[in-house]
Amino acid sequence: MSAVALVVDDSMLIRYTVCRFLEERGFAVESATNGVEALQILERARPDLIVTDMQMPKMSGSELITALKQNAATANIPIIIVAGRASGFDEKEKRANFAIYKDIDIQCQLEKALDTVMGKRFGVGK
Repeated sequence: MSAVALVVDDSMLIRYTVCRFLEERGFAVESATNGVEALQILERARPDLIVTDMQMPKMSGSELITALKQNAATANIPIIIVAGRASGFDEKEKRANFAIYKDIDIQCQLEKALDTVMGKRFGVGK
């Protein structure tokens, strides 16, 4: 059975890029445009990884992470933050396992994040 990832970002381009990257590495991918949608998906799916933006309408990435950490069923799911460098992204957000920036080669950073968070089995050379 393939690993499942949940990608949460209000930018269609970023969502598409991250989803495609993960699908190419064997993940089944669910996506949401904000934290509220993500929580709805989590009622029926248990992802092995969550990739989230920090600045989104309705519910921010930080609020989503708070909700995830408060729920025993989702508290231990690895989280990768995707943020714009100029977004004022708070680097003090220590609850995530990895943070990458939208405005630098996103796929190269995702590769490192995946290796770090999920282990080499999802890296290149599959």
